[in-house]
Amino acid sequence: MTENVENLILERLRRIDDRLSNIEGDMHDVKLRMTVVEEHIGNLVLSVSGLNARMDRFDERLTRVERRMELRGGE
Repeated sequence: MTENVENLILERLRRIDDRLSNIEGDMHDVKLRMTVVEEHIGNLVLSVSGLNARMDRFDERLTRVERRMELRGGE
């Protein structure tokens, strides 16, 4: 009887160990994917920052054109 209980416990522990190994592999994959997502978000932030800088330059140029054409006050 005791031997059966020990075998059942060992069997359960092996199953738990297998499942834990699977979870570890899955977590590794999730971490890799998260790293890629974070890199993409960082690149998007840089792109938006660059676009904002370009829009600021266009605004400055438009303001100069409006002043030269006397379409706008001397703000």
